[in-house]
Amino acid sequence: MGYPVIRPRRLRVDQSMRELVRETRISKQSLVYPLFVKEGSGILEDIPSLEGQKRCSPDCLPALLEPLSAAGIRTLLLFGLPAVKDEKGSSAWNRNGIVQQAVRIIKRDFPQFKVITDVCLCEYTSHGHCGLVMPGTATVDNDGTLKLLAETAVSHAEAGADIVAPSDMMDGHVAAIRGALDSNGFTDRAIMSYSVKYASAFYGPFREAAGSAPAFGDRKSYQMDFHNKREALKEALLDEEEGADFLMVKPAMSYLDVLAAVRAQTNLPLAAYSVSGEYAMIRSAAKAGLIDADAVICESAVSVFRAGADILISYFAPELAHWIDEGRIG
Repeated sequence: MGYPVIRPRRLRVDQSMRELVRETRISKQSLVYPLFVKEGSGILEDIPSLEGQKRCSPDCLPALLEPLSAAGIRTLLLFGLPAVKDEKGSSAWNRNGIVQQAVRIIKRDFPQFKVITDVCLCEYTSHGHCGLVMPGTATVDNDGTLKLLAETAVSHAEAGADIVAPSDMMDGHVAAIRGALDSNGFTDRAIMSYSVKYASAFYGPFREAAGSAPAFGDRKSYQMDFHNKREALKEALLDEEEGADFLMVKPAMSYLDVLAAVRAQTNLPLAAYSVSGEYAMIRSAAKAGLIDADAVICESAVSVFRAGADILISYFAPELAHWIDEGRIG
């Protein structure tokens, strides 16, 4: 045979050609920024485990939201740090709880944002588990927890949340929340289920940031074994049957095969959460001079969308939004 007729390099000759044939594209509208709100006032503090991230009280939200809005970020995922914790996590569904306060302020003063609220008890319980613990045991009561999750979701919807995101991994949680929302008149509020949430070592910095580490035991009886993929499909499809509007895979970076497998099984919008450990590793490696942080952030974000995600939840969302404007990624 003579010189090859088919030359793939023709489509790589310059930047404009590469952009023309690009298979995976990112928009600012597909980015979600996680935000930690802390009960109190005058609080705008650095998070030691997440360099560059902050916790803030509701009155200080403008200091964080104004730059996010200017960058073009339009969707937030809220996590609450309450002043009081107890065994049931009752601050989670308090109508004047920290997340509820923050949602009302955001919807009043920054209506351009879509607000997703994390629905779980781990940040509110004195023991740090995601549900009720059976007396005298270390066992989480799945069915007893469902009512409290549903009540929490309704309180978030009453405050104005657009989307509630149960992250507890209790069996039947989507059905319980969908039923409670509908029966309280919130048929228009969506559920983004943490359908595939692994018991991962990548969550360490988040647990420090949110004060949500379990006081005893671990979460392996409800979060997934990271050896399993078929189980992920089972969980995702169950949540779809129960009425989820979005599905999520968490973490992202080490689970792109799972993300791709879920994408192949569902037509629902699919989110991936690039978690705190992924963020911290990139920051630490860049600080040590081992990597080009900007390039790695862009490459890792693209990999998530290439694997099949429609939505990326990332602490790097503001940087990614700026780089989209600059044409460095997109």
